[in-house]
Amino acid sequence: MGRGNNQGLYGIFRPAIIFKLMNQHKPATVILTGGIASGKTAVSDLFAQLGVSVVDTDLIAREVVMPGHIGLKRIVSRFSENILHTDGTLDRAALKNLIFSDKQAKNDLESITHPLIRTRVMQMLDNCSARYSILVVPLYIETGKHYNADHIIVVDVPVETQLKRLLLREHIDKELALQIINQQTSREERLAVADDVITNSGSFEQLEQQVHIIHKKLLQIFPQH
Repeated sequence: MGRGNNQGLYGIFRPAIIFKLMNQHKPATVILTGGIASGKTAVSDLFAQLGVSVVDTDLIAREVVMPGHIGLKRIVSRFSENILHTDGTLDRAALKNLIFSDKQAKNDLESITHPLIRTRVMQMLDNCSARYSILVVPLYIETGKHYNADHIIVVDVPVETQLKRLLLREHIDKELALQIINQQTSREERLAVADDVITNSGSFEQLEQQVHIIHKKLLQIFPQH
């Protein structure tokens, strides 16, 4: 299980945490991650309701490919206008089909979007003034480790639950859903980096209670500056 489960209230401080506790000019960055269909949005929404600043890389990823943005222009230059709808917006389904089984195309897309996403993330984090900010990075293990993490929260569900939710949400067949899940890092690898784990296979009330407990813990770890 996660490294935070058996280490008491404070766990083991990362070097970045020690620095932040000594130099309180910026809020700490708490990474929120988890596998597809684990319920990261539900968790980040609960933190937002507690007054925590939330920066979601998925939302930023959508922002940087909007019409008129340099990100979309670069994607069209690489993949042609065939990945656009008639109104000029990105056809995400077409692009997803292009990169799903083409590793080079996937790498090319990430080389375009990831720097733009990182720049926007840093801008938004710099504008946060609370004790800590939640940075939602779904693929933190796979692609997001360039973000400095003072604390990592993993939203965890069994693979069977992921599969069930993905089938309902995306209306795809089981084989494709399993492919998508298996392309991500394993559940065990995610849990291995966790300072805290939120289990999201129970009721909403249970989920809310876990968020409240971790919020109180983080307020103790990251004092008011």
